[in-house]
Amino acid sequence: MEYFKKILRFALPYRRYGFLNIFFNILYALFSALSFAALIPMLDVLFNKTKKVYQAPVYSGFGNLKDYLQEYINYKVTDYSGEDEMKGLVLVIGLVLILFLLKNLFNYMAMYFITFLRNGVLKDVRNRMYQKIVDLPLSYYSEKRKGDVIARISSDVLEIQYSFLSILELIVREPLTILFTISIMFLISVKLTLFVFVFIPIAGMIISRIGKSLKKNSDKVQKEQGEFLSIIEETLGGLRVIKAFNAESKFYGTFKNSTERFFKFSNTLLNRQNLASPTGEFLGILVIGVLLWFGGKMVLIDKTLGASEFIAYMGLAYNILTPAKQISKALYGIKKGNSAAERILEILETKNPIAEKKDAIVKTDFNTGITIENIAFKYDNEYVLNNFNLYVAKGSTVALVGQSGSGKSTIANLVTRFYDINEGEIKIDNTNIKDLTKKSLRDLIGLVTQDSILFNDTVKNNIGLGKENASIEEIKAAAKIANAHDFIMELPQGYDTNIGDSGNKLSGGQKQRLSIARAVLKNPPIMIMDEATSALDTESERLVQDALEKMMRNRTSIVIAHRLSTIQNADTIIVLQKGKIVEQGSHNELLKSSGVYKNLVDMQTLGVI
Repeated sequence: MEYFKKILRFALPYRRYGFLNIFFNILYALFSALSFAALIPMLDVLFNKTKKVYQAPVYSGFGNLKDYLQEYINYKVTDYSGEDEMKGLVLVIGLVLILFLLKNLFNYMAMYFITFLRNGVLKDVRNRMYQKIVDLPLSYYSEKRKGDVIARISSDVLEIQYSFLSILELIVREPLTILFTISIMFLISVKLTLFVFVFIPIAGMIISRIGKSLKKNSDKVQKEQGEFLSIIEETLGGLRVIKAFNAESKFYGTFKNSTERFFKFSNTLLNRQNLASPTGEFLGILVIGVLLWFGGKMVLIDKTLGASEFIAYMGLAYNILTPAKQISKALYGIKKGNSAAERILEILETKNPIAEKKDAIVKTDFNTGITIENIAFKYDNEYVLNNFNLYVAKGSTVALVGQSGSGKSTIANLVTRFYDINEGEIKIDNTNIKDLTKKSLRDLIGLVTQDSILFNDTVKNNIGLGKENASIEEIKAAAKIANAHDFIMELPQGYDTNIGDSGNKLSGGQKQRLSIARAVLKNPPIMIMDEATSALDTESERLVQDALEKMMRNRTSIVIAHRLSTIQNADTIIVLQKGKIVEQGSHNELLKSSGVYKNLVDMQTLGVI
């Protein structure tokens, strides 16, 4: 129930719908019981057992309520029908029909209002999860499979709707239906009703034993669903490699094994769930059978109960079965929903390690430079950077070079605060970036990465991501600086052309130029280029490099380079090895020193790296 309470917080904005649902459920429960009680006068008229009452009875207290109601109905039937008994039958049939009509009308109204609450909670949970997914740092997703996260925001949230939120419908209606029905059963016969209560605890014990292992089995099902969604996500992302290496059968085998496990777990879970309904129904019919024997004895032998009352009583007893079964299903739902809620709340309650201070500064300008002081950072156990220092003056271009794993891209991740440093400080204009709001920090920085991350949308919207509500003229101007305007105009719909998933309708160079146009449109004072040309052919590299040079004019730039030919004009080149600076200077200065940088240049010239 702990998870249920936490999920229930999302229902608070929709509580007015909850109150209306409760109101109409109370009316439904009341009229559900009354509709069966109304069968008694109808059966009395039908079997000519109606007592003739010619004077309106007087109410003499709750203790005599049953006799008063019976006398009052008999009085009305006598008064209305006179000598024509069919008139009396029409009257009581009309009463029964009205009661059943009102019962079903109130049932519809209760379901109508709960729909807004259920779907509202579903919407808000998904929105909160998406917000949290976007807010969590990159490090969180290095440990999580994407498919598992997708499963949590899709199928697990739906499970919450089907299990936990369905309880909201039952929490008032079914118990009240049972309460009102039992109250009327007591009015008809106290002895028979007490006899029924002997069997209810026995049935409850049997049903509760069935559901004990539901949570464990449900957890296995939901985890396995996340597993095969991860396989699908990886397959779609790497389809080209899978086909190139003829690995279709291997991936199919992995997926097949996952769905086989899902098949087994689902069968176990659903069979246990399915056992609830027939077990509950059989136990209910068993109670009805015992009632027929005991009640029949009261009618036929003891003469302490009328036949019409007994028939109506049986209808009321059966009326308890449906809500009782619904409550037992709801108990299963809580156990099954617990697993889904646990997985959802695991994401929602994850604390973001890259926290923002309450009094964080909103910085809108950049005046002096970026200072990196004595920083140390590790992804897992080993330090990638240790006692690292760097100063990037405003308006200068600093290039970071070195072999893979030397810590170049890590510096870009730390300056943008995608990760937090373990030791030291990173400052912009002598203000620690941890003292800034994350939004204002990232507003100061433009990023162009090696992998051109584009979205399944139009060219215009992909570039426009760099600036909210940018005009088409601004977008075109940014595209021209990025050497992208000409090829965009050759596309079928120009700037309104959809570029496909991850921009797969474009070449590598075209995608990269769109990424640069996006950064240009943002127009930040600081630019970070993370190996922006390393994956391109010579012609594309020339166009992209030209675009980068245009973009870096009058800006502070940190360039992470693999191809050394692209950073010869940098003001300062920093050579890294295993997270430490081994050389720094201009291109010509470093060539003259005949150190690590010169060796890297020579190897690239010879085509070794």
